[in-house]
Amino acid sequence: MSFQIPNRVPAFNSAQREIEDGYWRAATTNSQFAKQSGIQLTERIGNFITPSRELPMYKDKPYYKSRGPYSGGRKRKKALWVAICIGFLVGLWWFLGSRSGHTRIVRPIGMKGGDMWKWMQEFEKGVVSGKEKGKTVDWEERKQRVKDAFLVSWEGYEQDAWEQCLLGQWLTLHVGKDIYEPLARKGKNMAEGGMGWIIVDALDTLMLMNLTTQVQNSRKWIQNSLRYEQNQDVNTFETTIRMLGGLLSAHYISKTYPDLAPLAEDDDGASGDDLYIEKATGLAERLLGAFESPSGIPFASFNLNSSQGIRSHTDNGASSTAEAGSLQLEFKYLAKLTGETHYWEKVEKVMEIIDGNQMQDGLLPIFIMADTGKFMGENIRLGSRGDSYYEYLIKQFLQTSGEEPIYENMWNQALAGIRKHLITYTKHASLTIVGERPSGLTEPLMPKMDHLVCFLPGTIALGATGGLPLSKARKTPGWNRRKEDEIILAKELVKTCWATYLATETGLAPEIAYFDIDKPPRMMADVFSKSRGESEDGEGLKTTGKAKEEGIYLVSKPLEPLDDKNSPWREDVIIKPSDRHNLQRPETIESLFYLYRITEDEMYREWGWEMFKSFIKHTAVIEDEIPKQNQDGSSEQSTSDDSSPAAKSSYIRAFTSLSNADTIPPGRIDNMESFWLAETLKYFYLLFSDKDFIPLTETVFNTEAHIFPRFKMGKLFKTGWKRKTEWKATD
Repeated sequence: MSFQIPNRVPAFNSAQREIEDGYWRAATTNSQFAKQSGIQLTERIGNFITPSRELPMYKDKPYYKSRGPYSGGRKRKKALWVAICIGFLVGLWWFLGSRSGHTRIVRPIGMKGGDMWKWMQEFEKGVVSGKEKGKTVDWEERKQRVKDAFLVSWEGYEQDAWEQCLLGQWLTLHVGKDIYEPLARKGKNMAEGGMGWIIVDALDTLMLMNLTTQVQNSRKWIQNSLRYEQNQDVNTFETTIRMLGGLLSAHYISKTYPDLAPLAEDDDGASGDDLYIEKATGLAERLLGAFESPSGIPFASFNLNSSQGIRSHTDNGASSTAEAGSLQLEFKYLAKLTGETHYWEKVEKVMEIIDGNQMQDGLLPIFIMADTGKFMGENIRLGSRGDSYYEYLIKQFLQTSGEEPIYENMWNQALAGIRKHLITYTKHASLTIVGERPSGLTEPLMPKMDHLVCFLPGTIALGATGGLPLSKARKTPGWNRRKEDEIILAKELVKTCWATYLATETGLAPEIAYFDIDKPPRMMADVFSKSRGESEDGEGLKTTGKAKEEGIYLVSKPLEPLDDKNSPWREDVIIKPSDRHNLQRPETIESLFYLYRITEDEMYREWGWEMFKSFIKHTAVIEDEIPKQNQDGSSEQSTSDDSSPAAKSSYIRAFTSLSNADTIPPGRIDNMESFWLAETLKYFYLLFSDKDFIPLTETVFNTEAHIFPRFKMGKLFKTGWKRKTEWKATD
């Protein structure tokens, strides 16, 4: 129920009033969530009430009124003020032009890069091994190495791509660039003034690592410089998962873990204002324009300034299935925070339209038309354009604490379809792979796996246990044979993903791998019988019929010894020249994180450690000498394009993507992806952290590794649709 405005408070427009009503609705329906987290009423609504218990009269950026039946659009008055401000800045720029210029933010070069370079020399000489005999592994020290790598990456970005735009001696604008090219030592923007593509995406990782100064600098940039008003077309999906997701996660982490990177007492927002939610709401209102299609399926892009949805300029104007089906976690969490139900309804409608196509066995083509809501083509895969749709099925079920079983049903159907149509085995070592059906389910299987597919083993394990450790999940009433099989499948799939890392010269996986399989391929139906025996730990297996005659077993051949170039599995992994690049992707380390948390098997941590060392060794950008600091804080540097350190004193100043991960030295791409900070290093850090840090049973990670809480729907929200045909397991 919304509150009544007191007589002593001056009236203001309904747009602001509706937003405040939404906060109160959310606050009054979040009691269960608050009890679980110990949050008081005023904290639940982001300290919306001032210490004097009065409503704040002004925001640094007012919320937009909601779209559609909920609003009448943005104010002309606001546009006028924006125009006046822009005119003032342009005039000031012209008036002070003789003293204007662009400079990098000059900060002292940290010593972490030098320390990391020395450490890299040690493990190259064998001083640092994966696991030394008779010694207990110091996971805290390994976690610190990940933090060091993050700091080196962040400091490189700050030095090279976080600029100051000087308007005379009185006015300075900070420009945090969206794209970072560490080899050229420069940044680029995706939109005028920047979207915070790296800053916002990395913010919750900064918080998790307790990097107080960096969080404060980022927060000030968000408060003073971040805007979403540019006349720029941007991708709906990427903007949602990175920017909206990053802001929402920053809000959750800062409220739930206030000891992580605490704000200074004199810092704006130290009392707990709603800056992140305010920015998130402003962005979400613009994103809603993408959903204004004839069908309700979001357009591939939208214009930040006008909010108009835009069809894809390729693929006959189609949106991708993964992108349309991977917006739900973000908008549902925002709806819960604000009490604005239209966010929930927009993304829920997408799920209803997608499922209404009733595709066979829950497997969807990778393109869907926003105009009609119908799929285009028959290409089915769990790699690019398909992947995160499946991920968000089970995560939507978990996000609302199991109160929406419709999404668990969709997940179970899709996973059964994956096992039936896409799972096959390699010829020599019986590695489990997820193939593609480019021409539909009745046409041949292609033995190809994008690195993106490696999200699947972690998601399968998460779905089977709900985030509980396996030892506890097996004792729950709902545990059954199917879930046991899913754990085995997850283990085998992550082993295959790990094999793609071992298959290259650098120890870093290619973007795409192909596999040698039998013709016709052995499918899961050939390998497994519905009659199955289990050992005491649930991992035994009996084979009958064709599987028994051919001696086919679920468990693949071992990958060890790793230095044996004649191991059978090496004949199974095929890397084509066009697919050898490595973009610092997170999917395999993500699955290792889930498998470790769920199985509690230290082996997955050790695999992750080997991966981390390979990233440090082969993606580092190395300077020949530690620069001397000048009096003004700048540095004298000489850059070496040779990633093999030869100088006696060197340091790592950044990390970059690779054009060829299968040669030494590797070819390099001049780009550090934002997900290197937002996802890859975050998952490494969590893998090496205590198991109780960020519990899986209390959170869900979006597909960009941004962290949201699980919650109860309350009275405001409900599942507003039903499946035409509910899936039922046949075995």
